[in-house]
Amino acid sequence: MPAATPHPIAPDLHHLALRRRQWLWGAAAALAAPAQALAQIGTPLKIGVIAPVTGNSSDFGTPMLQGIQLAVAEINAVGGYMGRPLQLVIKDDQGAPDVGLKLAQTLVTEDVVATLGFCNTGVAQKALEVFQGAKQPLIIPCATGTPLTTRYPAPESYIFRTSASDGIQAPFLVDDLVKRGWTKVAIFADSTGYGDAGLKDIEAALAAKNLKAVYVSRFAIGTKDLRDELKAARDAGANVVVSYAVGPESAVIANGRKALNWKVPQAGAWTLSFPFFIDGAKDAAEGALTVQTFIAEPSNERRRAFLSAYATKYGKRLAVPMAAAQGYDSTYLLLYALFGIRDGNLSGPAVKAALENISRIYYGVIATYQHPFGPNDKEAMSQNMLVMGEVRNGAVTFAYPEDAKRNLMVQRKK
Repeated sequence: MPAATPHPIAPDLHHLALRRRQWLWGAAAALAAPAQALAQIGTPLKIGVIAPVTGNSSDFGTPMLQGIQLAVAEINAVGGYMGRPLQLVIKDDQGAPDVGLKLAQTLVTEDVVATLGFCNTGVAQKALEVFQGAKQPLIIPCATGTPLTTRYPAPESYIFRTSASDGIQAPFLVDDLVKRGWTKVAIFADSTGYGDAGLKDIEAALAAKNLKAVYVSRFAIGTKDLRDELKAARDAGANVVVSYAVGPESAVIANGRKALNWKVPQAGAWTLSFPFFIDGAKDAAEGALTVQTFIAEPSNERRRAFLSAYATKYGKRLAVPMAAAQGYDSTYLLLYALFGIRDGNLSGPAVKAALENISRIYYGVIATYQHPFGPNDKEAMSQNMLVMGEVRNGAVTFAYPEDAKRNLMVQRKK
């Protein structure tokens, strides 16, 4: 007899029971709240969202937004936050730094309690000061550039992140390359903030192994042909190409290797799981290795329920599963933090303190989150939560069978 399909907004029984307890606890907190808070019951609670839902980065901006919207729909279906429905204030940054800056300046004036935002490191970098200056929490579900959470001293910083920073992705990737014997590395990094930060992280990870890249190429967004650079990398003796590109240029690299009949592997951070690489390179993408926090396989009940809920709501395959799952988990982590506020104070400093002191465990899709943040720790992810993905038949799956088995148990931060 086939297994029953989980209800789209009801994960496994353990997760469902946890959520029921959460809502009951929230209701009890509401009863104990001051009159001012009770008077707001029914008034929408605004949460900001900034994502590239149009433009070249919409491949992962749209899934991030959809993951957030899915979580909000579930939360509102069971009463919202203390009787207040969550309302998203959505801004489309188009993947453009200047646009993102202007939208951030607008968003912090729109009475949002916090913002979930940014897929592009360069866009986020330009807007961070807006949130820090306004003392309004920003939770980054997608952008991975290491400098984003290190610009401001940790105790004072309002910048949090739930995606895996390149500071942990790069060493994880280099460890895998060395294990496979691929130590003659050619690095291809675009000229965006993402490429800048990623190049530094990869070079630092190589240096930690007493290695140095045999060739480094920098290129602009929109580059259509990198065959000359690939020839130079081949002549330098490279036996693996590591790409750090936020756009279709990663597919240009793969297609260039194919055109040159240069049969070396391509590896990189999570962007090699994006459609602009997999669909753009087609068979040239086969075998590429990509660091992942979430692979869209129903390896446990939480992930099966999330994938089922997404398919039910949006009726299509996830374009970038990590972006959707990280947006989803980020929304619930914010909610868990808000439920820790007992006096009705939803000011920026109060929400920041609540994020730093989440006392209840959130059993998420990406991870089991126990104290994901602290006053001196703004990163929810640790390296043990990562797995190596491999592109096979136009999709990303586990590169190692043991990772698939390990993924049956959702990891906790170390």
